[in-house]
Amino acid sequence: MANPTAETAPMGDPAALLEALRCVVGRAHVLVTPSAQRRFLRGYRYGGGAAAAVVRPGSLVEYWRVLEVCVAAEVVIISQAANTGLTGGSTPFATDYDRPVVVINTMRLKGLHLIADATQVVALPGTTLNELEIALDPHGREPHSVIGSSCLGASVIGGVCNNSGGALIRRGPSYTELALYAQRDADGRLVLVNALGIALGNEPEEMLARLDAGRFADVDIRQGGVASDRDYEAHVRAIGEETPARFNADPRKLHGASGSAGKLAVFAVRLDTFRKEQGTTVLYVGTNDAAALQAIRRQLLSSPLPLPIAAEYIHREAFEIAETYGKDTYLLVKWLGTRRLPAFFALKSRLDALFERLPLLPANPADRVLQGLSRLLPAHLPARLRDYRERFEHHLMIKVSAEALEETQSLIGDALAGRDGASFACDAAEGAAAFLHRFATAGAAVRYSIIHGRETGGLVALDVALPRNSLDWFETLPAETAEKTLKRLYYGHFFCHVFHQDYVLAPGQDWLAVEHELLALLAARGARYPAEHNFGHLYAAPAEVLAHYQALDPCNCFNPGIGQASPRLRWKGEARLPTSEEATSS
Repeated sequence: MANPTAETAPMGDPAALLEALRCVVGRAHVLVTPSAQRRFLRGYRYGGGAAAAVVRPGSLVEYWRVLEVCVAAEVVIISQAANTGLTGGSTPFATDYDRPVVVINTMRLKGLHLIADATQVVALPGTTLNELEIALDPHGREPHSVIGSSCLGASVIGGVCNNSGGALIRRGPSYTELALYAQRDADGRLVLVNALGIALGNEPEEMLARLDAGRFADVDIRQGGVASDRDYEAHVRAIGEETPARFNADPRKLHGASGSAGKLAVFAVRLDTFRKEQGTTVLYVGTNDAAALQAIRRQLLSSPLPLPIAAEYIHREAFEIAETYGKDTYLLVKWLGTRRLPAFFALKSRLDALFERLPLLPANPADRVLQGLSRLLPAHLPARLRDYRERFEHHLMIKVSAEALEETQSLIGDALAGRDGASFACDAAEGAAAFLHRFATAGAAVRYSIIHGRETGGLVALDVALPRNSLDWFETLPAETAEKTLKRLYYGHFFCHVFHQDYVLAPGQDWLAVEHELLALLAARGARYPAEHNFGHLYAAPAEVLAHYQALDPCNCFNPGIGQASPRLRWKGEARLPTSEEATSS
């Protein structure tokens, strides 16, 4: 359905564009100064650029009208939610767009509708995983992800658009085929596509207003459809397959909003929710033999036992770095809970923006203060975890349901027999600490690089998926590559064979050159990357993914340049490969 008539700005008239946007959302929600735009234009870990405006619509109808203005003015449209991605995919990048850029931040568009006795949810653009978790808790259910990006305030829709994974083995990537979104067709018209499975009417503004207000009944909801990766349990158990269990270029999971990476403007997604497990136990394994952990993985995945709930790996070097440089994150979650952490991170970003204006202060002052305060606090990890850190190089924590506990312990014992390793069943406090420590590891390399910036050559952060049949899973770098690194942090979702690998580089290294060297080594091992953080501007998307993007957005108007593709109108020109200097300066 084509867009109705709207007040629009003529092409090439910046003042008219801003005025038209202000007419839709109000002057206060069209941000044009660098200080006001800062937190919307910088990537959480990587990338950033400039924009003519950052617009913050307050309703789905306003979002649609903003899109109409932007389409009429032929500007680049970048929609973002919490801007917590790690590969720069929700911000502008570099300076060679052939049109002005407008960033549409959707975090004012809060709202969710629980349907089908809370077994499904319809989530609007600004709804966070944390907010969904709170809404589902009284129903004994939970969203796809419950710790990790949820603590940072990541949005539900962002997870779907970016193929986000997670630590929970049975759930696979965040996926749905039920969504409501806008796109530009081959003729350049803005159209609204209702694949949500809910009858909302025929005209865009009527449909969006009804959805915003929840004005639909059970009779309007079509049953059926795919709202999660329901095949993943069987898929991850196929340990003889040469392909990874999940990765961003998997054609199985590129459908509509799922894997769209900003090439659509998504108004809502419909997702399955999941029953909360009760009476779980964490089994903690330590070993100096990497093959022992692979034996445990293969035996448990091929057994008739129910899949473990989670199985998280952490290498000793990552354990040690996180123990020091992730300590404040660990304690903040423990003291404040996950529900308050998004607000804390938002405050931290605002303080950094404020302090940046003051001369003589070092970069990232909030991180430096938090790191200093954390050093004054006593040891925070339980004694048995610290003991295993001293004894063992490799650590695996497996969360299992009550009915599988005894047999899982037996299988672990069989796999460790005759090997250098041991295990124990955590009490409730130890189990919570083990998984919280693993979560804190994700930001520890960034913090280390901030504190030791003058002594290092930058940071390379990769997320990779190994084939399901890989046996030799632990990376051993050639000497000439290893000498370019100071620290190597390995951690990840072990049974899914998805690993996060952070490399703190030696001084004087070109991080982009080292990254390409590392990726070539991984490709030789059959790895696919990225595994769950999307391509952003950090990774080059393969041909099949670019074809998916082009089918969604033939004019290349939404988030152009993603996957290092051409940023030009209608995909003209060559793919753009960023330099390390550009990426660092941004």
